[in-house]
Amino acid sequence: MAIWLTENSKIIVQGMTGGEGTKHTRRMLASGARVVGGVNARKAGTTHEGLPVFGTVKEAMGQTGADVSVVFVPPAFTKDAVKEAIDAEIPLVVVITEGVPVHDSTEFWAYAVAKGGKTRIIGPNCPGIASPGASNAGIIPADITTAGRIGLVSKSGTLTYQLMYELRDFGFSTAVGIGGDPVIGTTHIDALQAFQEDPATDAIVMIGEIGGDAEERAAAYIEQHVSKPVVAYVAGFTAPEGKTMGHAGAIVSGSAGTAQAKKEALEKVGVRVGKTPSETARLMREIMQAR
Repeated sequence: MAIWLTENSKIIVQGMTGGEGTKHTRRMLASGARVVGGVNARKAGTTHEGLPVFGTVKEAMGQTGADVSVVFVPPAFTKDAVKEAIDAEIPLVVVITEGVPVHDSTEFWAYAVAKGGKTRIIGPNCPGIASPGASNAGIIPADITTAGRIGLVSKSGTLTYQLMYELRDFGFSTAVGIGGDPVIGTTHIDALQAFQEDPATDAIVMIGEIGGDAEERAAAYIEQHVSKPVVAYVAGFTAPEGKTMGHAGAIVSGSAGTAQAKKEALEKVGVRVGKTPSETARLMREIMQAR
């Protein structure tokens, strides 16, 4: 079992005919994911990479039974693409595109909520979601880990890959890259809740970073609702104060949002926090070995 993405998931790609869409459609197909078509209004009725191209998400869903869309469209068109997917009521939209204006992200997130929350959004500016051995929606390399019983939720794409690789001998139920923008669709808390409820997940790795208060809120949620062991890493211990570091949301104001403040909040509720990604992997390794 896995969360949100399983071997039965049927994936369409909005922007499949573009350069990035083409490359990663090939990679998803090679990993065994069930990619069933693409969406490009200007190329509707054609085929690409051996798959049908549809004019709209609704048409693609009707013809293929798709329940996941991966978005590879330029930032200027991302808002409209996501809103189209929401209107079609597809259950999951994975927005890979980076550089999406925060106003646009806020608008399509609010639009999803106003439509009743029938569509879960992961991203934008994220690597996607992978359930090893079952499916892969996005750009997470499929060959860096194995199927197992660890759940992972991360703001950082590269740290997602590193932890998946370092813990490949134990393997993962699902890894979710939620993205590091100031406004994202799926949060640490959403993933923590899903992993807590997933019988195939025994323990959870949570990767955060400086900026905002998402990790502090996650700590409060863990204290009240998560009984499975959690280990964490917070990127940015050496970041200069007041600087945006990599992700648009990784900006510290005074003492708020610092890596140290997040580490203390997590440790206060029993989460073991590594000082480096490799130490974090070691802490999880100890938990899994003890099981």
